[in-house]
Amino acid sequence: MKLGQEISACVLCADRFAATKTAHRPRPVVWFGQRPRILILGQAPGLRVHETGKPFWDKSGDRLRAWLEVGKDRFYDREKIAIVPMAFCFPGYNAAGSDLPPPPICAQTWHDRVMAQIGDVPLTLVIGGYAQRWHLNSHDSVTATVARWRDHAPRVFPLPHPSWRNTGWLKKNEWFETQLLPALQARVKEVLDDGS
Repeated sequence: MKLGQEISACVLCADRFAATKTAHRPRPVVWFGQRPRILILGQAPGLRVHETGKPFWDKSGDRLRAWLEVGKDRFYDREKIAIVPMAFCFPGYNAAGSDLPPPPICAQTWHDRVMAQIGDVPLTLVIGGYAQRWHLNSHDSVTATVARWRDHAPRVFPLPHPSWRNTGWLKKNEWFETQLLPALQARVKEVLDDGS
């Protein structure tokens, strides 16, 4: 069985998800091929992604694609862009209706094998605190990690989550749009054009 099929069949968290407010079943959202040009390391699918089976198929995805200046056709081309979250399934909501964190068992079980299959990638985006802690070994805040983006560029760019909840963060941190995004957009164009 291929790795993507193994992950798609995973039910490790079935009992955990059944106990959430959403009481849902596992539905891993697997979106990677071999040797992509861009690797997006994210957090976990939201409810809309869980329902559709497509990563970033929501307003966060619209914002992320705008940040990258990439249309849906290129974004969803698995040979160009791989999307590997810290948890392949929607973790669910707690009793208060808030997002639950990605269960660590998912990354512990799958990430080494996924990263080995994907191989060396010219550009990696590390989105959100969970992914930054795991992949960059960063124990700072997302703001501090993203503010040091030049330490990782041009091969790696740490980013905040593109959620609309972070609109206030973007207004407070104007450097993100005036300095980081132009550098990121130029690198995305360079990497995708070089591999087309």
